[in-house]
Amino acid sequence: MRASDPAVLSRCLEILAEAGVENDTQLAAELMQTVVRLAADNPGRAEMKLMLRSFKELRHGFKAFKPYRSRRKISMFGSARTAPGDPDYAIAEQFARLAAGAGFMVITGAGGGIMQAGNEGAGLAQSFGVAIKLPFEQQTNQVIAGDQKLIHFRYFFSRKLVFVKETHAVALFPGGFGTHDEGFEVLTLVQTGRCDPMPIVMVEHPGGSYWHAWDEFVRTELLGNGLISPDDTALYYITTDPAAAVRHVERFYRNYHSLRYIDDDLVLRIKSAPTPHELVAIAAEFADILSEGTIALRTAAEVEPDGPLPGMARLVFRFNRRSLARLRMMIDRLNSLESLAAAQPADAAEVGADISDRGVATIAEEESIKLAGPGT
Repeated sequence: MRASDPAVLSRCLEILAEAGVENDTQLAAELMQTVVRLAADNPGRAEMKLMLRSFKELRHGFKAFKPYRSRRKISMFGSARTAPGDPDYAIAEQFARLAAGAGFMVITGAGGGIMQAGNEGAGLAQSFGVAIKLPFEQQTNQVIAGDQKLIHFRYFFSRKLVFVKETHAVALFPGGFGTHDEGFEVLTLVQTGRCDPMPIVMVEHPGGSYWHAWDEFVRTELLGNGLISPDDTALYYITTDPAAAVRHVERFYRNYHSLRYIDDDLVLRIKSAPTPHELVAIAAEFADILSEGTIALRTAAEVEPDGPLPGMARLVFRFNRRSLARLRMMIDRLNSLESLAAAQPADAAEVGADISDRGVATIAEEESIKLAGPGT
């Protein structure tokens, strides 16, 4: 019997049945068969260890986050070297406290500095720690140490995947190479559509120059040399006011809820439908992001008859799949409609008991991991 034989897949299905596994058995069997194929490839012991450790890390990460999928979350990044007396430490702590008060959980790297400030501000009940094992500097902070929501990773790539998969917003504070690595990673994923649109805020203490200098570099060297589009600067928001940063995140989810692709159509789920006049204006303003046709308002029954969130309206259109920054602008426009009622804070009650990150469990099935793009 060869690893690619259908009999191997059949045997994997039998093992899953014997183990009492009932959900997603076909996917699980294919995953098991992939492991068999990997072993048959004889890649080498080091490669096998890397695959095994990566798989274990991801499994543990998904398991730790699963009970909290009804809660929106914000990932915080910043320097591990920022001391408690530093003004940026105080700003990060205040941001996390305000975010937790608005119903968000906070995910940090579980270390010191900005990470500890985030966990302190949010409090243990509202905190996750996604730690990386390093030979120096990285020690678990006292707030999250020993908690069931603390996850240790050996590899940066698996840690990054969990950071982005589980979050609904990213907050960046002054930091070193790691902060820029995480920041540019998320900006790239959003810019290219490899993860869902999300708010990205950059925060520092009043009078600071860190993010403004960064923004000047981006606008002078990247935008000035045609390496990014002018609209790409709309993907991030810079402020010295932690309350404004939290409001920016809340506003993103004021009306917009989630999105998915159905065949060639992009479907935006929104809590409140635009008026006919507003829809005409939006269709005209964002005609440049359409590959054909126009923007139509549909009910859930028309677009997703067996889908989640039946009470929410849908905007359906043929997106060109390139203008992701403009799509973000369209979401901002939907969140500022004059017809909207007073904004409500994003909290667990709004998201719902069986929500999986940006949607219910079936939304998680649509996207699997939110790093997966359309058609994958």
